[in-house]
Amino acid sequence: MNPSLQPPSQPIPADDEIDLGQLAASLGRRRRLIAVVTGGTVVLTGLLTLLQKPVWEGEFQIVLASQDKGGGRLAQLAAANPMLAGVAMFGTGGGRDSLETEVKILESPSVLKPVFDFVRSSKIAAGEDINRLRYDAWIKNNLDIKLEKGTSILNISYRDDDKRLILPVIEKISKTYQDYSGRDRRRDISQAVAYLKGRIAKISPEADASMRQAQAFALSNGLGIQDGIPTVASSGMEVGGASGAGSGSVETNRLTAQAQVITLRQQIRNAQAAGAEVLFQAPQLEANKDLYQQYQSLESNLAERRSRLREKDPIIVGLLRQRSALINTLNRETISLLQGQLASANGRLQAASRPKEVVLQHRQLVRQALRDEKTLIELENQMQLASLEQAKQTDPWELISNPTLLDRPVAPRKGRNLALGLLAGLVLGSGAALVAERRTGRIHGSDELASLLPGPLLAVLDADQPDAWNQPLQLLSSGPLAGASTLALVSIGLEDAAAAAVAQALQAASGRPVLCSSDLVATRSCDAQVLLTSPGAAERDQLQRLRRDLELQGSPVVGWLLLNAPRPHG
Repeated sequence: MNPSLQPPSQPIPADDEIDLGQLAASLGRRRRLIAVVTGGTVVLTGLLTLLQKPVWEGEFQIVLASQDKGGGRLAQLAAANPMLAGVAMFGTGGGRDSLETEVKILESPSVLKPVFDFVRSSKIAAGEDINRLRYDAWIKNNLDIKLEKGTSILNISYRDDDKRLILPVIEKISKTYQDYSGRDRRRDISQAVAYLKGRIAKISPEADASMRQAQAFALSNGLGIQDGIPTVASSGMEVGGASGAGSGSVETNRLTAQAQVITLRQQIRNAQAAGAEVLFQAPQLEANKDLYQQYQSLESNLAERRSRLREKDPIIVGLLRQRSALINTLNRETISLLQGQLASANGRLQAASRPKEVVLQHRQLVRQALRDEKTLIELENQMQLASLEQAKQTDPWELISNPTLLDRPVAPRKGRNLALGLLAGLVLGSGAALVAERRTGRIHGSDELASLLPGPLLAVLDADQPDAWNQPLQLLSSGPLAGASTLALVSIGLEDAAAAAVAQALQAASGRPVLCSSDLVATRSCDAQVLLTSPGAAERDQLQRLRRDLELQGSPVVGWLLLNAPRPHG
């Protein structure tokens, strides 16, 4: 093979890319099919819309939870008393999960089965066939129950093709929901009252018995009820109208006597340390009052004499001797009196002291009695509130919008149906067009032609502009075809006239004879071969056979020319 006739390297086409231009061209060639499928789909959708019965809708709104946050006074009191958490009426919750659970309960057959039976009987009376009507399908297709986001408001809507049924059905649903709510509330209150009565009947004798036991133990051991109350809590605790810190408390008397003993012992030590020269002043002792007054008078006289006499004067010395004797007497008397008071305080301390085991047992008995009494009081308060709630019998749910029937049917929506029909028609038509285009086997894209034809694309010629062929054909003749003395133009799927016109133009541009034929046996004697085809002119199988035949032929193929079909006018 002449090296000058070697075809230039051909780029490998990308198989994973979609040519939108070719896709649009394919759809454009099958636009009639797309129009037929789209039009048929729109017409069919319109007919089905006209034949469909109008669907009517009614709606209303209710509030699931009470306006009183936390479930009312009963729930608030129950929250402060964990013992009552098991009572149904106090476990109202109020969270999102409980509301969603309540919605599921409202959709259950236990609540709405009577409404469903009413719908069935009404349709049977109207002569409709309801053999296939089931509760689950009716709930799913006809009834819409939704909890408004972030609130406890429940929106209920009912749809049916029988306009006369709408208002009776939603009114019946509203009545059923209100009956259901009142029924549950009455049941819950009754359960709470019964529970509280049972607890009071059980706790009341236990509280009386524990209080009697604590009082009997206190009397037998010389204690009071207040002695069993811890010191920290006793200041605010009242039992039987007496304060825990009252004067009758044995523990209080013991602590007071113990403090007095400690104080008196310290005073005695201080008085003994004072000796005969320093007076231990204890004006709080009434028995020393006269001696103390004498001491004060002597001190005044001594101070007055010292202002006029010298320190060694016999009068001053006598007064000093007299003051020392009086101080010694006062200190001895004070110590004697303090020792007497200490003996009395020790006696009171011994009288108020009790064995440790007795004190601990008494404290346990009093604590149990107070706990039982507190529990009984709380249960009685709960019982009063529950009885008030039972007497009021208020409905915890509120109907915030009356059942209403919408002025216009909600289905069928003609505009939306036609738009969906148009969209579906376009999709189906486009799919059918692409399938039809694929089944013809003809190749319209230049990329696919390049992947099936040997050699590169040399030039693109427009059939409606033959005057513009001269320049690319001359470049071809002086380039890839410069070393060939004889040329062959192999036509693939083209009409003879179109192929002959291109061959004549190539011969005029190159000045060499050009054989135009689709017979590879006739063209094998030429020095170079150029293939010629047009978009949609060749089939895929035809090109694959041509490629095999060219390999068997063995003659050089420089490349191929693409002849675009003339554009339609008008």
